[in-house]
Amino acid sequence: MTHTILTLSPGSTSTKVAVFRDSEAVFRCNITHPADELAAFDFAVDQFDYRYQTILTTLEAQGVALEDIDAFSGYCGAMGPTVGGIFAIDQKVCNHVMNSGVNHPAVLGAPLLFALAQLHGKPAYAVNQPDTDELADVARITGYPGVYRKSHVHCLNQKECALRAAQAQGKSYAQANIIVAHVGGGLSVAAHEQGRMVDANDVLEGSGPFAPNRSGDVPAKPLIDMAFAGKLSKQDMSAVVGKRGGLLGLTGTDDTRELIARIEAGDSWAKLVYEAMAYQVAKAIGGFAAVLKGQVDAIVLTGGVSHDPGFVAYVRERVGWIAPLEVYAGDFEMDALASGAIRALEGEEAVMQFSGEPSWDGFDMPGAFAAC
Repeated sequence: MTHTILTLSPGSTSTKVAVFRDSEAVFRCNITHPADELAAFDFAVDQFDYRYQTILTTLEAQGVALEDIDAFSGYCGAMGPTVGGIFAIDQKVCNHVMNSGVNHPAVLGAPLLFALAQLHGKPAYAVNQPDTDELADVARITGYPGVYRKSHVHCLNQKECALRAAQAQGKSYAQANIIVAHVGGGLSVAAHEQGRMVDANDVLEGSGPFAPNRSGDVPAKPLIDMAFAGKLSKQDMSAVVGKRGGLLGLTGTDDTRELIARIEAGDSWAKLVYEAMAYQVAKAIGGFAAVLKGQVDAIVLTGGVSHDPGFVAYVRERVGWIAPLEVYAGDFEMDALASGAIRALEGEEAVMQFSGEPSWDGFDMPGAFAAC
């Protein structure tokens, strides 16, 4: 049976919309929202009607009839930490995200999908929502009391690529152990153990390998010295962690194509920095092989940087002895949203009801050790 799926992903300045007929995209569109139009809204939640109408207009221009859509699936922010998988979007989900206090258009994902689905009584799904947190408790502990690791990774693309790698070996995602490294503007490496992301670096709070524009792990004491020297503000330092660090901070560009051109022209510093990023990715993969006790079915490289054969070769040379390395260059988020909805419609994966209870909400610690 053929299924027609509409997928949706609201971003800061655009809304991605795509329609799939089974696994094939009928059309993909990135609706750009002009800055002067967005400036009319104080908060992201206020953009609901505006984005809803632009989506309807786009679908009409593409000749897409909403009554022909079998299910709606999307990127749904602010659901809070949950296990991965497929959640039915209902009014409870919409109320939760719209009242979350999160000021990012991703909060509109669930309400937009629900509104579109309700027009003709069709189901709406949140697939591997971005706040998915399945870390093992042992992976959360740090040496600083009161500071614990959370899961902020490219969950949707991570799980889609792990699923594809497992299927390529004749296994289900729940049967396989896969290490996935997503290397794009952000960089996340995660250990997928029999259907759960049990350990990963944190792309938001600054851990793991450095990325094209993020700092990754940095020694703590020099940062403390910088913070108290009075020359940099909190905003300055946060920007290096999440926007201006990594390749950008070290070489002046986060465009790996430009960096590769500089390397080919003989820029030795660019070569060293680029190799350092690949080195750290390989080292993280090796660490996660230990998490999986050496029982690794496959290693996956994905994200935009994985288009570069030089980067892939550098990583493969260091980790290829652990398990076969597969490359799924680019990202497959919209495809993942469609395939998740199809699994739900076909009954291949259970659809969960959102409870509002977080999958992790801290540890019960002895009072004397709760903070320094």
